[in-house]
Amino acid sequence: MNILVVGPHPDDQELGMGGTIARLAAEGHRVLLLDLTDGEPTPHGSPEIRARESADAARILGAERITLGLPNRELVHSIPARHAVAAEIRRFRPEVIFVPYPEDAHPDHVAGTRIVEDARFDAKLSKCALPGAPWHAKWLFHYWATHLRIVPQPSFLIDTTGFMERKREAILAYRSQFVVNERNRRVVEWVDAAGTYFGSRIGTAAAEPFHAREPLGLTGLAQLA
Repeated sequence: MNILVVGPHPDDQELGMGGTIARLAAEGHRVLLLDLTDGEPTPHGSPEIRARESADAARILGAERITLGLPNRELVHSIPARHAVAAEIRRFRPEVIFVPYPEDAHPDHVAGTRIVEDARFDAKLSKCALPGAPWHAKWLFHYWATHLRIVPQPSFLIDTTGFMERKREAILAYRSQFVVNERNRRVVEWVDAAGTYFGSRIGTAAAEPFHAREPLGLTGLAQLA
């Protein structure tokens, strides 16, 4: 299965669902991380540094990665942005798309999620000025990488037992963000604590939360964790 995980900035995907990415890749799925922007400028980063860090993080998780190159801190919901993402959806042909939770204090996160949600629709249209054949991703889910002090109320949780160390390693690959920058060092502790907490909700060592706007189907109760 092809799975597309979109982040407004490099490191959003790792923070929000790095354990799930690692698990999906280990299960044999093809996972593409699509960064809408390069995430720069930041206090201790540069486009070159961030590119190296994001490539290392993707390698650690077993995923592929590309950067769309839209402007950081100025990301807006527009037709050109939607069509740029829709073109990538047609090229990669994912069955599942993950995007950030739509309620956020960061304007890039709010705009980025709206862009991808609409691009999912654009990608399936025929007779439009997009390269490639029409494609519709059946599922779109939200992960939490929010700048609001809110507590997720997930629709479902994915067991990430055995993959949290890889998630931590991928986050720490962003040395400019979480090692050199002293203000962000505790973020890794918070992510670890969240993984343990959500795991406790389903009786596992770790888990990550997700939101679904559309109903999920089960073929039987044996699928429940």
